[in-house]
Amino acid sequence: MTPTLDKIDRKILNALQDDGRLQNVELAKIVGLSPSPCLRRVKLLEDAGYIQRYAAILNPSMVDAALTVFVRVWLTGQDEKTVEAFTREVALMDQITECHLMAGDCDFLLRVVVSDLAAYREFQVKHLTVLPIVQSVKTEIPMQVVKSTSKIAL
Repeated sequence: MTPTLDKIDRKILNALQDDGRLQNVELAKIVGLSPSPCLRRVKLLEDAGYIQRYAAILNPSMVDAALTVFVRVWLTGQDEKTVEAFTREVALMDQITECHLMAGDCDFLLRVVVSDLAAYREFQVKHLTVLPIVQSVKTEIPMQVVKSTSKIAL
Protein backbone atom coordinates (compact mmCIF):
# COMPACT_ATOMS: atom_id res chain seq x y z
CA MET A 1 0.00 0.00 0.00
CA THR A 2 1.34 3.44 -0.94
CA PRO A 3 1.44 5.83 2.02
CA THR A 4 -0.24 9.22 1.75
CA LEU A 5 2.25 12.07 1.54
CA ASP A 6 2.06 14.53 4.40
CA LYS A 7 3.73 17.94 4.64
CA ILE A 8 6.99 16.51 6.02
CA ASP A 9 7.18 13.83 3.32
CA ARG A 10 6.79 16.56 0.70
CA LYS A 11 9.56 18.59 2.35
CA ILE A 12 11.82 15.53 2.29
CA LEU A 13 11.08 14.84 -1.37
CA ASN A 14 11.61 18.49 -2.34
CA ALA A 15 14.93 18.66 -0.48
CA LEU A 16 16.17 15.41 -2.03
CA GLN A 17 15.15 16.58 -5.51
CA ASP A 18 17.33 19.65 -4.96
CA ASP A 19 20.26 17.63 -3.60
CA GLY A 20 20.13 13.84 -3.59
CA ARG A 21 23.44 13.72 -1.71
CA LEU A 22 22.09 15.41 1.42
CA GLN A 23 23.28 13.66 4.55
CA ASN A 24 20.46 12.50 6.81
CA VAL A 25 21.44 14.93 9.58
CA GLU A 26 21.24 17.88 7.15
CA LEU A 27 17.96 16.63 5.71
CA ALA A 28 16.49 16.23 9.20
CA LYS A 29 17.35 19.87 10.02
CA ILE A 30 15.74 21.09 6.79
CA VAL A 31 12.47 19.25 7.42
CA GLY A 32 12.36 19.80 11.19
CA LEU A 33 12.81 16.22 12.41
CA SER A 34 15.43 14.42 14.43
CA PRO A 35 17.69 12.13 12.34
CA SER A 36 16.11 8.75 13.23
CA PRO A 37 12.51 9.57 12.22
CA CYS A 38 13.81 11.37 9.14
CA LEU A 39 15.78 8.32 8.04
CA ARG A 40 12.74 6.11 8.68
CA ARG A 41 10.59 8.34 6.48
CA VAL A 42 13.16 8.35 3.67
CA LYS A 43 13.30 4.54 3.81
CA LEU A 44 9.49 4.35 3.67
CA LEU A 45 9.43 6.74 0.68
CA GLU A 46 12.06 4.59 -1.07
CA ASP A 47 10.23 1.34 -0.29
CA ALA A 48 6.91 2.78 -1.48
CA GLY A 49 8.48 3.80 -4.80
CA TYR A 50 8.28 7.58 -4.41
CA ILE A 51 12.07 7.70 -4.72
CA GLN A 52 13.07 5.55 -7.66
CA ARG A 53 16.83 6.11 -7.56
CA TYR A 54 19.57 8.63 -6.86
CA ALA A 55 21.65 9.87 -9.79
CA ALA A 56 24.21 12.48 -10.81
CA ILE A 57 23.14 14.98 -13.47
CA LEU A 58 25.98 15.42 -15.93
CA ASN A 59 26.93 18.45 -17.99
CA PRO A 60 26.41 17.09 -21.54
CA SER A 61 29.03 19.31 -23.17
CA MET A 62 31.68 18.09 -20.71
CA VAL A 63 31.12 14.43 -21.59
CA ASP A 64 30.99 14.70 -25.39
CA ALA A 65 27.19 14.63 -25.52
CA ALA A 66 26.47 18.23 -26.52
CA LEU A 67 23.68 17.59 -29.04
CA THR A 68 20.16 16.66 -27.99
CA VAL A 69 17.63 15.94 -30.73
CA PHE A 70 13.99 14.95 -30.59
CA VAL A 71 12.90 12.31 -33.06
CA ARG A 72 9.33 11.60 -34.03
CA VAL A 73 8.93 8.02 -35.20
CA TRP A 74 6.17 6.44 -37.26
CA LEU A 75 6.00 2.65 -37.30
CA THR A 76 4.67 0.37 -40.02
CA GLY A 77 1.80 -0.54 -37.68
CA GLN A 78 0.44 0.23 -34.25
CA ASP A 79 -0.35 -3.34 -33.25
CA GLU A 80 1.00 -4.73 -29.99
CA LYS A 81 3.65 -6.90 -31.66
CA THR A 82 5.12 -3.96 -33.62
CA VAL A 83 5.09 -1.60 -30.63
CA GLU A 84 6.73 -4.20 -28.37
CA ALA A 85 9.38 -4.96 -31.00
CA PHE A 86 10.23 -1.27 -31.28
CA THR A 87 10.43 -0.77 -27.51
CA ARG A 88 12.77 -3.78 -27.23
CA GLU A 89 15.08 -2.29 -29.87
CA VAL A 90 15.02 1.17 -28.28
CA ALA A 91 16.01 -0.29 -24.90
CA LEU A 92 19.29 -1.44 -26.50
CA MET A 93 20.22 2.00 -27.89
CA ASP A 94 22.23 4.00 -25.36
CA GLN A 95 21.88 7.24 -27.34
CA ILE A 96 18.14 7.25 -26.62
CA THR A 97 17.62 8.79 -23.19
CA GLU A 98 13.82 8.97 -23.35
CA CYS A 99 11.21 7.10 -25.35
CA HIS A 100 7.54 8.01 -25.20
CA LEU A 101 4.65 6.11 -26.79
CA MET A 102 2.48 8.91 -28.15
CA ALA A 103 -1.17 9.56 -28.79
CA GLY A 104 -1.45 11.89 -31.76
CA ASP A 105 0.46 12.36 -34.99
CA CYS A 106 3.52 10.13 -34.46
CA ASP A 107 3.83 6.77 -32.75
CA PHE A 108 6.89 7.52 -30.59
CA LEU A 109 8.87 10.54 -29.48
CA LEU A 110 12.53 9.94 -28.71
CA ARG A 111 15.09 12.13 -26.97
CA VAL A 112 18.50 11.30 -28.41
CA VAL A 113 21.79 12.61 -26.98
CA VAL A 114 24.97 12.45 -29.07
CA SER A 115 28.20 14.39 -29.53
CA ASP A 116 27.32 16.23 -32.74
CA LEU A 117 25.24 16.19 -35.91
CA ALA A 118 27.52 13.65 -37.63
CA ALA A 119 27.09 11.27 -34.69
CA TYR A 120 23.32 11.70 -34.86
CA ARG A 121 23.29 11.00 -38.60
CA GLU A 122 25.31 7.83 -38.01
CA PHE A 123 22.92 6.76 -35.24
CA GLN A 124 19.90 7.45 -37.44
CA VAL A 125 21.11 5.52 -40.49
CA LYS A 126 22.88 2.64 -38.71
CA HIS A 127 20.50 1.99 -35.83
CA LEU A 128 17.12 3.66 -36.13
CA THR A 129 15.97 3.73 -39.75
CA VAL A 130 17.37 0.28 -40.51
CA LEU A 131 14.68 -1.25 -38.33
CA PRO A 132 12.11 -2.77 -40.70
CA ILE A 133 9.24 -1.65 -38.44
CA VAL A 134 10.23 2.03 -38.72
CA GLN A 135 8.25 3.65 -41.52
CA SER A 136 9.64 7.17 -41.15
CA VAL A 137 11.32 9.58 -38.76
CA LYS A 138 11.38 13.35 -38.40
CA THR A 139 14.15 15.00 -36.43
CA GLU A 140 13.71 18.20 -34.45
CA ILE A 141 16.84 20.04 -33.29
CA PRO A 142 16.38 22.50 -30.43
CA MET A 143 18.19 25.81 -30.82
CA GLN A 144 18.26 26.60 -27.09
CA VAL A 145 17.32 24.88 -23.85
CA VAL A 146 14.91 27.27 -22.13
CA LYS A 147 14.12 24.97 -19.19
CA SER A 148 15.41 21.57 -18.19
CA THR A 149 14.57 20.02 -14.86
CA SER A 150 13.70 16.66 -13.43
CA LYS A 151 12.14 18.22 -10.32
CA ILE A 152 8.45 17.51 -9.78
CA ALA A 153 6.52 20.28 -8.03
CA LEU A 154 4.98 19.00 -4.81
